[in-house]
Amino acid sequence: MASASGESIEKLEDMIVRAAETTAAHVRSAKDAIGTVIFGQETVVEHALITVLSGGHALLVGVPGLAKTKLVETMGIALGLDARRVQFTPDLMPSDILGSEVLEENSAGKRSFRFIPGPVFAQLLMADEINRASPRTQSALLQAMQEQHVTIAGARHDLPKPFHVLATQNPLEQEGTYPLPEAQLDRFLMEIDVDYPDLEAERKILFDTTGADDSHAKAAMTSDDLIAAQRLVRRLPVGESVVEAILQLVRSARPGDEAGELSRLISWGPGPRASQALMLAVRARALLDNRFAPSIDDVLELAEPVLKHRMALTFAARAEGETVGNVIKRLKARIG
Repeated sequence: MASASGESIEKLEDMIVRAAETTAAHVRSAKDAIGTVIFGQETVVEHALITVLSGGHALLVGVPGLAKTKLVETMGIALGLDARRVQFTPDLMPSDILGSEVLEENSAGKRSFRFIPGPVFAQLLMADEINRASPRTQSALLQAMQEQHVTIAGARHDLPKPFHVLATQNPLEQEGTYPLPEAQLDRFLMEIDVDYPDLEAERKILFDTTGADDSHAKAAMTSDDLIAAQRLVRRLPVGESVVEAILQLVRSARPGDEAGELSRLISWGPGPRASQALMLAVRARALLDNRFAPSIDDVLELAEPVLKHRMALTFAARAEGETVGNVIKRLKARIG
C-alpha cells in the first residue's frame, strides 16, 4: 500500500515537472519570436516578458523611435494576446479608454442603453505617452489596472484575462505633461528604460526594416498558455537566502536605520508592494532562463527596474548629483 502511494506521488511529481518544462519551453519560444522583430533591446524584451509573466504592468521610458510600440504589437502576436494601443492626449477622456453607454432604439420603439467597450478591454494595452493625459484620465486607467474591472453607470464590467498595460513616457518633453503621482507609479511592477541600440543591432535594423520584406513574429503561445505560465511562476520555490536578499534590499531602500549612511539621501522608499513585485519578478526571470528556482543574482539584476520608480531622493542628495540608480547600486553592493 505504501509502495503504491509512493509511486503515485512520484508520478504526480513527474507530471508537474513535465508541465513546468512545457510551460518554460513556450515562454522561451515567445522570447525567441519577439527577438526576430525587435533587435538590440534584449534587456527590454526580457523585462517586459518578466512583467507579463508576473501578472503586472510596466512603464517604458525612452525617447521616440526606439520600437516601444512595435514591442507591444510583437508581444501581442507572440503571446497570442489581443493587443491595442491608445495615444494619450490632454483632451482624452476616461470614457475614451473605458467605454460608454449609448441610447439605442429598437424596431419596436423601445429605448435602452447599450455598453460599448473601450480599448481597455484588451489583453495587452499600450498606453502611449501616458503622462500627456489629464490626471482624471490617468486615474481611470490606473484604477482599471489595479481592480481588473471598470464600472460604468453603476454596472461592473470585468476586463479580459490576462490583462496587462505597457505604458510609455517620453523623458525629453515635459511641457504639457502631467507626471504620474508616486502612488500611481507604484502600480507598475517595473519601470523599464529603453535605450539606444548598439552599432551592430542598429546595422541589423537598417537592413531588416528597409527592405522589401518585413520581419513578422509568429504566435508562440496562447492566452491560456500565458495564464498557465503565470500560475507556474507563483508556484516556483524561493530559497530563504533569496527571500532575505529581497527583504534586505527593499527595507534598506527606505529612510531609516536599515539604510545606514544612505538614509540621508532617501526622501521616501518602496513599500511592501515592491517586495511582492520583486518576489514575483525573480521567479519569472528564473523561468525565462529555464530554471525552476530564482537566485540572488536575479534579485540584483531586477532590483533597479522594480525599485527606482518607488523611491525619491532628498533635495540635498539631488544637489550633490546623486541619482536613484546610483543609490540602488550601492544598496545592491551590500548584498552582492
